Amino acid sequence: MRQRKIAIMGLGTVGGGAYDILTENREYIQATQGIDVTVAAILDRTSAPLQARGISADLFCDNIDKLAANPEIELVIETMGGVEPAKTFITKLLENGKSVVTANKELLAKHWSELEPIAQKHGCGLFFEASCVGGVPIIRAIGESFQGDKVRSIYGIINGTTNYILSKMSSENLDYAQALKQAQSLGFAEADPTSDVEGYDAAYKLSILASLAFHTCVPYASIYREGITKVTAQDIKNAHALGYEIKLIAIGTRDGDSVEARVHPLFVPSDHPLAAVSGAYNAVYLNGDNVGDLMFYGAGAGARPTGSAIVSDVIKALTGKPKYTDFDNNGRLSDGIDFIGDFMSGYYICVTVDDKTGVLSKISTVLSDNGVSIKSAIQRAGEGDTATLLFLTHKAREHSVMHALDTISKLATVRSIDSMIRVM
Repeated sequence: MRQRKIAIMGLGTVGGGAYDILTENREYIQATQGIDVTVAAILDRTSAPLQARGISADLFCDNIDKLAANPEIELVIETMGGVEPAKTFITKLLENGKSVVTANKELLAKHWSELEPIAQKHGCGLFFEASCVGGVPIIRAIGESFQGDKVRSIYGIINGTTNYILSKMSSENLDYAQALKQAQSLGFAEADPTSDVEGYDAAYKLSILASLAFHTCVPYASIYREGITKVTAQDIKNAHALGYEIKLIAIGTRDGDSVEARVHPLFVPSDHPLAAVSGAYNAVYLNGDNVGDLMFYGAGAGARPTGSAIVSDVIKALTGKPKYTDFDNNGRLSDGIDFIGDFMSGYYICVTVDDKTGVLSKISTVLSDNGVSIKSAIQRAGEGDTATLLFLTHKAREHSVMHALDTISKLATVRSIDSMIRVM
């Protein structure tokens, strides 16, 4: 059995996980897949990561040009993260005819349209199962299992950090800062958690998933994004009282030539499958016009789950089944597609007001004047001479709700608009 030599760029958590799986399961892969894969080079800033794992220094490489020119290496795994130098390195590899397996969702979301034609021109593959939802094979499923279906919607919990934080706020009555600190101490959140908690990471992944599912380019810049930093412990309590959980949800829908793509906190009914997804786990709830509803669930991050997805792509690439993994978008980059900004949703609104007669009526009138119908309203005693009003609305236009809230905030009897969270 001929050895198939590959390389890894970036021996961090994910790259290390892929290396471990390839080495530990080498004989198993030979027996079950008929292919002998060996890591022949590792590119990193220093040899320290190799030393820490007891890997021979002979595999160390710190020169991308040397790696790209090595005729023995057929494929390179990229787990460096970020846009640069990953984009430049991958471009050189593709131009030298080497297939690339990447977990880099930010790079793909921003530059896939540049990289894919290079791969095709030079007869090599660009594979990215590990870029979304860790070890859950959602890319493969969307790309290869729904040829007879029009995917109508995707609802996903696709960021493990935010799901862990919100789960802890829900189950342990923590506030956001406490839950974030716990997530950081356990390694679920970075020291700078901005990409996760502000929704950037989920938006990158939604761009990839929606582009594949809807067979058109869904640019990252077209996705509405809102993070979880404003979700309070009181919002969680109110959600529970009303029969909901709060999750950061990535939403993609397509109806004809209209596409909706957004990432934001969402009230999810407690009996919906996504409401039960807790901790750092991920899930994608997908609807096709023939298959109906399906849910994909599993570990959304980590060395082994993500490494498993990388190894799956390595084997797929080297066995040529098929040669390419791409977005199926060439020549159709958003042509004729209307990206909806003024979407329809239900809304949860929490307002602190003067505890006076007629305040509820005034707010109700403003909402009605803007075409926003109230589904339910609850009034609670607040501190001192204030009261708290909770509203759930029927589906309404986003712009109508925003205009109504702006008007409400200017009423003399309104102290503050404390929260607005959309409802599934």
